[in-house]
Amino acid sequence: ARPDTTDHPSYHIDRLMDDAMSIIAASGYADRRFHLAGHDWGGSIAWALAERCAERIASLTVLSRPHPNAFNRALQMADGDQAHRSRHHQAFLEPDAADIVLADDAKWLRDRWAANGMPPQAMETHLSVLGYKQAMEAALAWYRARGAIRSPLGPIRVPTLYIWGDADDTVGRAAAEGTIDFVAAPYRFEVLPGVGHFAADQAPERVSELMLEHIRAHPV
Repeated sequence: ARPDTTDHPSYHIDRLMDDAMSIIAASGYADRRFHLAGHDWGGSIAWALAERCAERIASLTVLSRPHPNAFNRALQMADGDQAHRSRHHQAFLEPDAADIVLADDAKWLRDRWAANGMPPQAMETHLSVLGYKQAMEAALAWYRARGAIRSPLGPIRVPTLYIWGDADDTVGRAAAEGTIDFVAAPYRFEVLPGVGHFAADQAPERVSELMLEHIRAHPV
């Protein structure tokens, strides 16, 4: 069951991290090492867990979302590129945001997804979950909780694979390339030419290939 979408503390990143660890424990890994992967918001949680629980994580894979320190640094750059790419974060705080993004058969979402190369079939799959107001309000609560990682994380000491599509309209090159500055472990940065924000939907074979290579290189 989803928490009450007006109960923003339930959607703060610390609670989301606890939820992730509970899922890991329920999957039989309560006292075992594991491989961790995340995309976008899931990537933010994965970065934070890699700092908090480094001894538990055999490898980290993050898609799209750069290290939070690199992201926040890019947001402050004078060129305004990352701030412009992240302008939807502010829009999602508006009380009518769910109505706007779902209006006209979710035209706002479909346009953003199409601009990032998401295949039509993948759009329908995502909308089968998110295409209802209650579900969308829950998704937006992640932003409204103001749970983004704003305080600096320490260096990541877990072998890390970071995958970024250079056509991602939400994450610019400065944040992506700057992630290396915040990883103090074996690090691999893979750029997918022409791929947008949803790499796992747009280039699933390549993403799977990269992830499996990384996992095999760092056994549990």
